Amino acid sequence: MTAQPGSSTPARSLQDVQARSDHRQVDIDKVGVKNVTYPIRLRTPDGGEQHTVATVNMYVSLPHHQKGTHMSRFLEVLNEHAQEIDPTDVMAICHDIRQRLNAADAHLELEFDYFINKPAPVTGNKGLMAYKVNFACVSNGDDDFVLGVRVPATSLCPCSKEISDYGAHNQRCEIAAQVRIRKMMWIEELVEHCEKAASAAVYSVLKRPDEKFVTEEAYDNPKFVEDIVRDLAMRLDDDARVKWYAITSENFESIHAHNAYASIEKNKCAAS
Repeated sequence: MTAQPGSSTPARSLQDVQARSDHRQVDIDKVGVKNVTYPIRLRTPDGGEQHTVATVNMYVSLPHHQKGTHMSRFLEVLNEHAQEIDPTDVMAICHDIRQRLNAADAHLELEFDYFINKPAPVTGNKGLMAYKVNFACVSNGDDDFVLGVRVPATSLCPCSKEISDYGAHNQRCEIAAQVRIRKMMWIEELVEHCEKAASAAVYSVLKRPDEKFVTEEAYDNPKFVEDIVRDLAMRLDDDARVKWYAITSENFESIHAHNAYASIEKNKCAAS
């Protein structure tokens, strides 16, 4: 008996096409769902939580003999875990993706805006600063978790300061850091590492006393793009929680038609 359109079909008649065998004998490294927009809650250092929206990618490897993966299972796992998330427990989602889809490898990527209520340096007036944050996980028998941030900051050119009778050109820069960690590191702590490596931090709210402070701080702390990544590398070298890092700085030049860029990657485990 053939089911009529709109009628319910008995479950036993629904074919699992994805589970069928494939004759091409080609393994797939990553297959899954990408650009899923999803609300998440993040734990904060003060014991509270922050609500934000993440772009989520979830993949598994697929063996050559299997035709397809079960896409709906990715979202089922996400729905079960999207409560309070921090870098120490996000791997649990990746583990469950691997188990639920019976895969050798599972990958989970989240990117989201994270807001820090940041006080101005003199007046203390607070304003929300948004930072781009990403979590990247791999589960394949071993766990791999990478925490990443992108941080806006200020850089002031040492050469311009040295050769000019007055003033020096400065610009905003974006410092990016990705780290593998041994112990818990809060997003705020990695952001602070990045900001301390710049000529000065940037803020969302500055009154005149704050603006004077930040301008003079940058002038007293001139840095090339090379200085920024070297100083950040030294800070991460001194942080025992960090076992690997990849860092960059891109300075959006104010008197050139190009940007300045520098990067460093280091495996501290291999260096020790």
